[in-house]
Amino acid sequence: MKRAAVAITGPSNSGKTTLIVKIAQKLISQQNEVAIVKHDPKDKALFDTEGKDSYKFTQTGAQTAVVSPARTTFFLKNGKSIDEIIEIFKDFDYLIVEGLKSLPLPRIAVFRNSIDESYFPHSNAIAIDKSVDITLYRIPEGISVLNLNDTDEIIAWIEKNAKIV
Repeated sequence: MKRAAVAITGPSNSGKTTLIVKIAQKLISQQNEVAIVKHDPKDKALFDTEGKDSYKFTQTGAQTAVVSPARTTFFLKNGKSIDEIIEIFKDFDYLIVEGLKSLPLPRIAVFRNSIDESYFPHSNAIAIDKSVDITLYRIPEGISVLNLNDTDEIIAWIEKNAKIV
């Protein structure tokens, strides 16, 4: 297993999730094992349906695992470090983290329409589409500019820059 990790970040509705899905689908089609971690900084994501057994179990405060023939879902009541999450996933070729701006991983920031320059100190690359006029910005040296719609180019950047964990 390669165990290469990279982070994708950017403002809400910039296309982070869409990009991660495209990257994961392409890597999986090439026989790679992919793990994805999504950061939920406002603790508002919903993972279960009220009234179902797993919902009732998680509401007790217990850490819960739902196991089926096709998947295992963990509902952990305490935050886990990225190292602990990596241990849970164990075997993967690529780990893609959405968010977690402070995590020390090579990071691609995703933008549409405009670039939020506050992401520059935490980014190694930016992925933009034609809606961004790049001439309006001074991109710091060392930050790669990638085509948001070119999944192969982004995967090539990941191959070259991902951190082995």
